[in-house]
Parts: sequence; structure tokens; C-alpha cells
Amino acid sequence: MELFKQVVTDILTTLYQPFWFTVSLTVALSFVYLYSYHPIDSGKGLKAALKAWIGELKQSSHFRRLVLLTFYTVMILNRTLYYRGVWLNPLQDVMGGWWIWKTSHATGEVSLSSECFANTLLMMPFVFLLLLTFKDKLLRNITFGRVAWFGVKAGFLFSLGIETAQLFLRLGTFQFSDLAYNTLGGLLGGIIYWIGWRIKHSK
Repeated sequence: MELFKQVVTDILTTLYQPFWFTVSLTVALSFVYLYSYHPIDSGKGLKAALKAWIGELKQSSHFRRLVLLTFYTVMILNRTLYYRGVWLNPLQDVMGGWWIWKTSHATGEVSLSSECFANTLLMMPFVFLLLLTFKDKLLRNITFGRVAWFGVKAGFLFSLGIETAQLFLRLGTFQFSDLAYNTLGGLLGGIIYWIGWRIKHSK
């Protein structure tokens, strides 16, 4: 129960702190996309632009998925990069924590940690939304093996990019455990998408 509380608190904190910044940036990025591919009302003023954006959001399921994917991606970057403090030594705990118990290097005290579950859950919706939005461009055929392998690759590469950025920008610490659990989350996100796809097409 204590572990569950920590995971929920971590998720809610991630949503609460940068929420309005994330919403603003998501809307701005979706405007850029909208006027790159559908420049119908470009240059007609803010009111016409907002009306076109809302209209596209109501009519296009692809646009709604894209907005949701953008929102979640920005949330991940907020949690892992933007709202992180500077670390003097980003390689001080390179192996990271592999289980729910974490030992302090300074005092040796053992405490409960939700990092392994949080890092796994972090990547699951990202890969799921990525496949939901760009399935036709990312995969030729939908099979369990292809979807699972894509989930592993997407989770690993995105996590590697984040961990590398943390290393060179000194925002957080580079940890192999984060990389492993993010990759696992990518695999699970792909499997969840495949299950949903099978249920939909079996009907």
C-alpha cells in the first residue's frame, strides 16, 4: 500500500507542477503542425486560428491523437529534464536502483522506492500513443513480434536520449536501471496496443 501511494503521488506531482506550461506548449506545437499541413486560415487573426484549431480537434481523430501524444511527450520531458536541478556528478549512481528498496550511499539507510515502477509506467503510454497515432507510418504489418520489437526499440531509444541529455546537461543522473525499466515500459506499451488492436479487429 505504501508503494502504491508513492507511485500515485509521483504521478500526480508530475501532472500538477508543469501542467499549464505543458498545455500551453502542446497548443503552440499543434498550431505549428496545423498550419504546416492545413494552412487554410493562416494569417486571418487569432480568432480564426483558434476556431480552425478547435474545428480540427473535433473533426480529426488523428489530430486528437497527435495533440495527446504531444502533451504526454512534453510531460515526460518536464519530469526528466526541464524541472530537474543541476547535479555536480551525474555519474554518481550509474547503476541506479533495481528494486523497491533503496540504500542511501551517505547513511546506509534502506528506504522504500517507487522508481522502478514509475520508470516502467512512464514509457507505456508514450509507446501506446505513438503506435496509435503513427501506426501506418511505423509498421507495415501488425503482428505481435513486430509491435513488441518496436515497443522495445522506441522505449530504449527515447530513454537513451533522455539519459544522455541528463548526462551532458547535468540534469539528474545517468542510470542503467532507468534505461532498463523504460525499455520494459516500451515493450508493455506495445503489447497493450497489440491487444487493443486484436480486440478491435476481431469484432
